Amino acid sequence: MLLLNPTEARVLGCLIEKEITTPDYYPLTLNATVNACNQKSSREPVMELTEADVRTALFDMEGLGLVRAVSDSRVPKFEHRIRDVLNMRRDEVAVLCLLMLRGPQTPAELRTRAERFYTFDDNAACLTTLERLAAREEPLTFLMQRQPGSREARWSHLLCGAVTEAPVASPPLANPVAPAISQQIAALAQQLAELEQTVRTLQQRVDTLENRPE
Repeated sequence: MLLLNPTEARVLGCLIEKEITTPDYYPLTLNATVNACNQKSSREPVMELTEADVRTALFDMEGLGLVRAVSDSRVPKFEHRIRDVLNMRRDEVAVLCLLMLRGPQTPAELRTRAERFYTFDDNAACLTTLERLAAREEPLTFLMQRQPGSREARWSHLLCGAVTEAPVASPPLANPVAPAISQQIAALAQQLAELEQTVRTLQQRVDTLENRPE
């Protein structure tokens, strides 16, 4: 099973992105790849990778067949081969790229952000692509738990292994003082009812004594 670390996933995502959005500058040099990985926009989380970090990631992914070094210029350049290795469609590559670059997202977010990569007709079409990737023999996407307050659940990629989700927050516990107060109110109501009954009984006795003939 293919398993990448976060640095490798970022590098791979950047190679995919730049192939589509800036084809004139693709394949990428090592320096261009570092700059793409460390962009402050369209990245989640933002990283500060060194040349050594990126070089190691490229070398390791070359061994997996995911990256190929192109030596037809004075400066070595690198290109990805994810379509061949994982036999992926354009829409699947677009979704997986965005998940690697920007973390877990909803189908609506992915559809909007994928406009430069691939045009989905609607959110349902994007969801279909995610579900297709999740249904593979070795799943590539995963539907996360919907967080409280969120309208949609987010999807994550599985290239870095199983997703560890933060536990869904439990609803706030009931006020522990409330049951005690309720019990006190019930006891007072019972005492009041007993007093009212005692008053009625005494009133009846008084009325009886007043009505007795002298």
